[in-house]
Amino acid sequence: MTRPLLPLIDLSALGFQALFTLVLAGVYLGLFRQQRQRWYLTWAAAWALYAARLAFISGYIVHRDEGRAAEWWLFGHQSATALTALLLLYAALQFSRNVRWRQRYLIVGGVAVGWAAYSVLGIHNMAVAGTSNVLLLAGVTLWTGVVFWQLLRRAPSTGTRMLAWTFTVWGLHHLDYPFLRPLGSGVLIGVLIDVVFILAVTIGTLVMVLGQERRTLAQRTQQLEQLTQLLLRAQEEERRRIARELHDEAGQALTAAKISLDLAGHAEESGMVGRALEQVRDLSELLRPRALDDLGLVSALRALVDDFGRRTQIEVSLETSDEDPWPSDVALVVYRVVQEALTNVARHSGGRNAWVRLERDAREARFSIEDDGHGTAGDPRPHLGLLGMRERVTLVGGELVLEQAEAGGLRVSAVLPLKGGQ
Repeated sequence: MTRPLLPLIDLSALGFQALFTLVLAGVYLGLFRQQRQRWYLTWAAAWALYAARLAFISGYIVHRDEGRAAEWWLFGHQSATALTALLLLYAALQFSRNVRWRQRYLIVGGVAVGWAAYSVLGIHNMAVAGTSNVLLLAGVTLWTGVVFWQLLRRAPSTGTRMLAWTFTVWGLHHLDYPFLRPLGSGVLIGVLIDVVFILAVTIGTLVMVLGQERRTLAQRTQQLEQLTQLLLRAQEEERRRIARELHDEAGQALTAAKISLDLAGHAEESGMVGRALEQVRDLSELLRPRALDDLGLVSALRALVDDFGRRTQIEVSLETSDEDPWPSDVALVVYRVVQEALTNVARHSGGRNAWVRLERDAREARFSIEDDGHGTAGDPRPHLGLLGMRERVTLVGGELVLEQAEAGGLRVSAVLPLKGGQ
C-alpha cells in the first residue's frame, strides 16, 4: 500500500512547489509593470518556465515505466531546465551590466534544447543529460548570487544580502540532484527545500525593492527640500528687490510729486499722493521690512505688531526680553511665521486680541502666536499660508505645532534649533 502512494505524494509536492514558483513569477511580473525594468520581466519568464520544468518532471514520474513516453517527458524537463538557466543568466547580465537582447542569443537556446534532444532521445543517456543540465542550472544560479553580492558591495541592503545568500546556497543545492540521489527519488525532501528557497527569494526581492523605493523616496525628498529652500531664498531676494525699488524709486517719485503739489497749493491732490505714498511704504515693509536687516528681529517684530494693530484694530502683545542679535536664517523664519500667523488671525479667527511670545536659550528658540478667537474644530484645513509656515520651520530643522489656545483661539508655536549655540 505504501508504494502506490509515493507518486501521489511526489506529485502533490511538485504541484505545491510549482504554485510557489508561479507566485514568484507573478511578483517579478508585477515589479516589471510597476517599474518597467527589463530584468524583472526576464526573471518572471524564468520562474514561469521553472514551473513548467516541474510539470515535465511530474509527467516523467507518472510515465517513467512507459519507455519512449518517459523519454519525451524527460526531454521536456531537460529543455525547460536549460532554458530556465539561460533566462536566469540573461536576467543577471541585464541586472548587472544592462545587457541588451541580441538575436544570436536564440542560437544559445537552440543549442541547449538540441543537446537535451541528443542526450535523451538520441543516445538515451539519462546520466549525461541530467548531469549537464543540472550543472548548467547550478552554475547560473550561483552566477545570479554573484550578481547580488556585487550589488551588495555597491548598495548594501537587507534584501540584497538575503538574495545573495539564497541564490548562492540554492545553486549549491542544485548539485544534489545528479550526485546525491537518482532522478525520481527523494522528491518530497527536495521540493520542501526548494519551496524554502523560493519563499526566501520572494521575500528578499520584496525587501530589496522596498529598500530601493525608500532610498529613491529619500533622495527625491532631499531634492525637494533643496528646491524648496532655493525657491524660498529666491522669493526673499525678489521681495527684497521689489521692496527696495518701491521704497527708493516709487517712494522718491511720489515724494517729489507731493512736494510739487504742496508748493502749487493743490492740497487735495497732495493728500491723494500722500496716501498713495503711505500705501507704497506699507507694501514695501510687508515685502521686506528694513528693520529686520537694520535693527534686528525684535525691533522688526515690534514694528510688525504695531502696524498690524493699527490696520486691523486687533490688540497684539509682544512678550520678549531678548534684545540680542539673532541668526539671520532663524530671524527670517520667525518673522515670516509671525507675519503669516497674524494675517490668519485677522482673516479667520474673529478675535480681538493676540499674543506673540518669543524666547531662546543656548540650544533652541521657541515662539508662539495665539488669539482669543473661535479657533478651529479638529485639525486646521491645509492652505498655502499654513504650508508655507511648516515649510519654513522644517527647512531650519524645527517643528511647527497648531493647537487650541487657552484664550479659546488657535495657538501656533514652533521650536527652532540654534546652530553653534547662538
